[in-house]
Amino acid sequence: MVDWSLSRQDGNGVKALVAGAAVEDITPHDPQYLFGYPHVDRYSTAVHDRLLSSALYLSDGRTPVLFIANDIIFVGKATAERVRGRIERASGVSAANILVSATHTHSGPSTVDAISLAGDPTVPQVDAAYLQRFEDGIVAAGVKAVRRAEPAEAGLAAADGSAVGTNRRDPAGPADPQTPVLMVRSAANREPIACMVVCSMHPTVLREDSMVVSADFPGMTRRYLQENFLGDGCPVLHHTGPAGNQSPRHVIRGNTLAEARRLGEALGRAVAAAAEQIRFVASLEMGTRRAFLDLPRRTLAAVEEAEHRLECAAQKLAQLRASGAPRQEVRLAEVDWFGAEETVRLARLAVAGRLEAVYRSCLPAEVQMLQIGPWALVGWPGEVFVEHALAVKARARDAYVISLANGELQGYITTEAAAAAGGYEASNAIFAPEAGQLLVDTTLDLIGRG
Repeated sequence: MVDWSLSRQDGNGVKALVAGAAVEDITPHDPQYLFGYPHVDRYSTAVHDRLLSSALYLSDGRTPVLFIANDIIFVGKATAERVRGRIERASGVSAANILVSATHTHSGPSTVDAISLAGDPTVPQVDAAYLQRFEDGIVAAGVKAVRRAEPAEAGLAAADGSAVGTNRRDPAGPADPQTPVLMVRSAANREPIACMVVCSMHPTVLREDSMVVSADFPGMTRRYLQENFLGDGCPVLHHTGPAGNQSPRHVIRGNTLAEARRLGEALGRAVAAAAEQIRFVASLEMGTRRAFLDLPRRTLAAVEEAEHRLECAAQKLAQLRASGAPRQEVRLAEVDWFGAEETVRLARLAVAGRLEAVYRSCLPAEVQMLQIGPWALVGWPGEVFVEHALAVKARARDAYVISLANGELQGYITTEAAAAAGGYEASNAIFAPEAGQLLVDTTLDLIGRG
């Protein structure tokens, strides 16, 4: 259980901050299918950098909160429920106060069976043994972080994350390069306890031709910060903000480890520069609220219509390849073809009545608000378009959304404009674009800005 005696009173009678952090290695011990790209028999042949579960515990003496960021593609809803329950029983921190997120690396093991890829013979089902190791790692990191609590100081600043990518379809399109940086240090010696960042960018520098386990550029950011700013071993939590339509493809020169390192180090320098400006405080009031939503479902195309769209997408891709079109243009057509395939699968599954079980596995969707002083850290499940987070920030300047938190949604939450235009993200969504506005409205209500 939590030792509340660690909490102290400051001069104004307000409980002073305590914090603890921990890291567990969740790298697979054996070759694993690297999840994220279809049509490729992609099993790991080596480990480039370790996958970690990184936890940060904060408490004002009354309300504890716990953040756990994981170098993995998804944290399924069932996994989130199990690990939060286990941590609550072991530490006393309420499951409602625990946020568990995925960075969304496409160079790690599968942890969720994706219904849209159910017909792809190259994609295996989740490895149950690895999933257990993954869940055990999350629990161990969370419990250790709580047990390591000590008097602390914290502060937040915003870094410029524009170096790591842009809007996926239009480099000048909607994006959110603002990258909040929460630094926590010991009150006793001012040594860093942890650094937590929220970066709204897909960690997909590495593609389907890479066969190594890697956290992608977030892992390189962590290494840069530890080697040049924080000290070796200091936990770095990397959360991915709403990045459903954000990609590094327009800022990289290739899909290589060298480019992942270049982007990671650029973000690391920006984070370190922002952290240097932080004004630390020893007292921060915590608060938590959450809501559960039954998101509106997408109306799927008829099977015949979906098959026609797939044929058109395949023809467009073939034409671009034959004409020697630019790499980014070909890749966009390629992923649109992937999406058209997934729409056909979804349409057939709907006719067969097999989507209901998928909806039950995702719903209700949890919106979680963890308040740290003036800052609201909000957890949304799934892959959400950045426009929805920007709508929250337009009304609540100190609110920061963490996506892929406490569950996943088997696809994207797009915008109405994106749904009308079609393409990959809209094609594999199982929820209607109106779900995004529901997330926004609920979030604003939770933080008192509705």
